[in-house]
Amino acid sequence: MTSTQARIVVAGASMAGLRAAEQLRAAGWTGAITLVGDEPHMPYNRPPLSKEVLAGNAPFESLAFRLRASVGDAEWRLGTKVVAARLAENIVECDDGEALTYDGLVVATGMRPRRLRCPGPLAGRHTVRTIDDAQGLRQALTRPGARVVVVGGGFIGCEVAATAVALGAREVTVVDPLPLPMVGPLGELLARALLKRHEERGVRFALGTGVTGFTGDDHVTGVALADGTVLPADVVVESVGSVANTEWLDGNGLDLGDGVPTDEHLRVGGRPDVVAVGDVARFPNARYDGVPRRVEHWCIPTDTAKHAAKTLVAHLTGTGHDLSPFAPLPTFWSDQHDFRLQSFGAPVLGKEDVRVLEGDLDGDVVVGYHAGGRLAGVVALGGQAAAAAASRYRAELLKQPALTA
Repeated sequence: MTSTQARIVVAGASMAGLRAAEQLRAAGWTGAITLVGDEPHMPYNRPPLSKEVLAGNAPFESLAFRLRASVGDAEWRLGTKVVAARLAENIVECDDGEALTYDGLVVATGMRPRRLRCPGPLAGRHTVRTIDDAQGLRQALTRPGARVVVVGGGFIGCEVAATAVALGAREVTVVDPLPLPMVGPLGELLARALLKRHEERGVRFALGTGVTGFTGDDHVTGVALADGTVLPADVVVESVGSVANTEWLDGNGLDLGDGVPTDEHLRVGGRPDVVAVGDVARFPNARYDGVPRRVEHWCIPTDTAKHAAKTLVAHLTGTGHDLSPFAPLPTFWSDQHDFRLQSFGAPVLGKEDVRVLEGDLDGDVVVGYHAGGRLAGVVALGGQAAAAAASRYRAELLKQPALTA
């Protein structure tokens, strides 16, 4: 196939879609690229939405990614949603009624916030995923004396709680059915230290209980908990996880229970002409145990795009495929209050053997997570010194053979 006579459709026009387009060009694709995305905005950076942008320290305009010259000729169909696909016919259907044919398809439709299904009013309940979400939440948080309830003690929930305190909210309470905030990714040792730091800075917690409903007529005035408590609230932030945008792929014989399953080269459903990138992709990581997982870290769109683009272009141009299996080193960070969480590797695989590597839990600390007696991941909690210390372990993690070896 001559690439100048062919087209790749990228379903999804956020960061993962943009990185896919860039990497397709870097891999030698000279044909047409069409990106289809349901938001009206060009791709932008999402992590600052719950921190700098929400706090008013960065304008919304600063979020847009700079477009490289290599994708200057790409076609952008924004405000358009992909609603169906017929993979056997190389066709995707859009909500405007148009059917797009493709030679190659990149699945980059990402995630959307999970919403609570509880009785009560909808007004006053917010999520944080898009620019529009953050704009609405910022307006609510800047009202004097706001009482804020954050449902969910994960990354976004803890970041929003910290930002709300900084904005002067009268009360900020985090609700979570688990016993500690972020205990899933961090484990008990570090999650307990994180809880202490949040409480010292004014965040309250209602842990080990869930939400049963919302009080109020037209606007939320309170959050009813399973333990019988009713928390007064002017603003509610729902941060209870994400749902993969995969419904448009129904009917193609794929297991879409948790994202889009791929092989070790990010190919979807055994098809060489379809790849998945970003946090919608459920892929095996050859660095670890080979179990397919989704990874919702900022580095994943770029990492997956590099590998998937080479996979797809090699197939479409007939140049062969000699890549090693996909084996990224997951990385995340989270800024909360005046401290940062910085992680390298896969701490979740080593939560049964957690040790302090440097520092102490009341100050700057680096914690190691071990599997089979080997380091699987590190997480730093504290200031710049802690983050720098954690980064020194990155080289060690990269040099290690696969955990299954």
